[in-house]
Amino acid sequence: MLMNSKFLSSAAFLTAKPFASNFRHAGSSQITLAAVRLSVFASCSSWSSSSLSRNSSLPPLKSVDTSLAVLEMDRDRLSLLRDAAAEFPPPPGKKFSYGTAGFRTDGSLLHSTVFRTGVLAALRSLKTEKVIGLVITASHNQEADNGIKVADPDGGMLTMDWEVYADIIANAGDANLFVKAVEEIVKKEDIQFGSASGKVLLARDTRRSGPSLVEAARKGIEAVSGVSAEGKGVLTTPQLHWMVRATNKGSVGSESEYFDTLSSAFRSLLDLGPSGVSERGPLIVDCSNGVGAEKVTCLQRSLEGLNDMEIRNTGRNGEILNYLVGADFVQKEKVLPQNFDAVRDEGKRCVSIDGDADRLVYFYTGQSVTELTPVLHLLDGDKIMALFAAFIADQLRSIVNVTGSAVKQESFAPVIPGYGAVKFGVVQTAYANGASTRYLQQNLGLEVVLTPTGVKHLHEKAAAYDIGIYFEANGHGTVLFRDSFVHWLKKNGDTLPAVEGKLAAKRLEAVSELVNQAVGDALSGILMVELILRYQGWSIQQWDTIYTDLPSRQLKVKVLDRSVITTTAAETRVKSIPQLQEAIDNEVEKYEAGRAFVRPSGTEDVVRVYAEAATQELADNLAREVGLLVHQLAGGV
Repeated sequence: MLMNSKFLSSAAFLTAKPFASNFRHAGSSQITLAAVRLSVFASCSSWSSSSLSRNSSLPPLKSVDTSLAVLEMDRDRLSLLRDAAAEFPPPPGKKFSYGTAGFRTDGSLLHSTVFRTGVLAALRSLKTEKVIGLVITASHNQEADNGIKVADPDGGMLTMDWEVYADIIANAGDANLFVKAVEEIVKKEDIQFGSASGKVLLARDTRRSGPSLVEAARKGIEAVSGVSAEGKGVLTTPQLHWMVRATNKGSVGSESEYFDTLSSAFRSLLDLGPSGVSERGPLIVDCSNGVGAEKVTCLQRSLEGLNDMEIRNTGRNGEILNYLVGADFVQKEKVLPQNFDAVRDEGKRCVSIDGDADRLVYFYTGQSVTELTPVLHLLDGDKIMALFAAFIADQLRSIVNVTGSAVKQESFAPVIPGYGAVKFGVVQTAYANGASTRYLQQNLGLEVVLTPTGVKHLHEKAAAYDIGIYFEANGHGTVLFRDSFVHWLKKNGDTLPAVEGKLAAKRLEAVSELVNQAVGDALSGILMVELILRYQGWSIQQWDTIYTDLPSRQLKVKVLDRSVITTTAAETRVKSIPQLQEAIDNEVEKYEAGRAFVRPSGTEDVVRVYAEAATQELADNLAREVGLLVHQLAGGV
């Protein structure tokens, strides 16, 4: 019998929808398809061909050969997918590449890619037998752009193996080639249909192209039988990732649960903190004219006055998303966003988030020795990570001290009886300021690991620790806790022999709830920063003094072919042209606190140069000299 052999052919995915969900719709075509699916997956012989033909325009099943009838039906279902894909033809001559940010381009060119990514997400849900997420956003890009990215069952980014599939189906050409590519994925992944259903959570940011792209994604998801799309409306990207993770862990995974979790953890941490410490005036939040404005308002409401926030750049009066505002603008340009004034806001604690609220950078304006008017002081992802790392290290030291264990100064690795060595590390890229790395290593005694550029590399490495922190300078990052360590804290925290140890264990447990465990999240990051500043009794200016950034300079060198340069050691060393790396090393030695590296761009034929040194003039000179070396030895044009 067919059901006892390998379950249908790779084309059978279009006939796999569980029948119960199909009767939610009143349309006769839905009921007809439900009847067809019942006949195949419930019992191949229990429904007669005549009973099907009464409600269906599909060819009736032949009684002489069931297997041939099923194959014929598969072709019909494939035809439906082909027709659905034909509604969204790919733009001619456009090539798409799925990277850390997913697919991203002008929103008017994305409908085909979004539809196809919807199909991919549906297949991923069936493969994993878990809920998957899709979010329509282009983050910090200009308003006209949009994008789509997939959230895997753990709430993290799409696994790299499936990024290849995303590229294949996005660039497959016409509908026939697309269907053929889908069949190949189904075969290779051995995706089984009919035994389980799938679900994809679907959300978007505030861009004007969002609603039509959501509809294209929904059609793609629901073109794969057995999979439903659950619309979540307008969300931040981290909210969607959080919901996917929570849902797969058995929670409701609603937006209200998200805010309840953050506010409850924040409230608990305040209760567990030192007494008599309050915030130093309101936090001024630049919301980048994006989705963050509504969500920060909701967060503030859920906190019930526990943290005062003044919200600016909401976009509610038609202001342009990400234009002269937001975390990316402030971090890269090092200037104030619109609707901030250096004099009026002097000394105030400010934070910018980006268009989809997955990045944050703090800043303030203050006097400078060389400037007559207040200047911007930026506290980027490096400084946020340093703040988080110091706080968590303090809590671990409290637990270690009360259990009588020792901490090695050269490598912070506490050993807790009943758990063992707690692996605590921080993860950066080569673009992290050297002063931050030295602070983490020398002042805190922490293990610092470098990875290639890209959040997926940072996240993967941080997840290998019991507590792992990663941040990029742009403000994207989070703190990851191993489940087994959180379980130990919950089970054993109250058994520690001293009050301070008990408090520290409870604090870490609450931090694991406060900080988004799926991806970087500006909202939870803001609460974490605000909490630690209260614990320390610090102003933003005091936080800024924990270390001083080394001046740096970045530039690009045009080359004939960027692929001639390959790198190693987390992109800090040139591998393919030894004489170039030797020349860079010789140049760096001439500069006080000098450091420099080069790496090929991922999108254009340029080589990116990064240099830092003791003064801005020295950093500029070092970058220029290294750029000349690249031009001379790597085919500059």
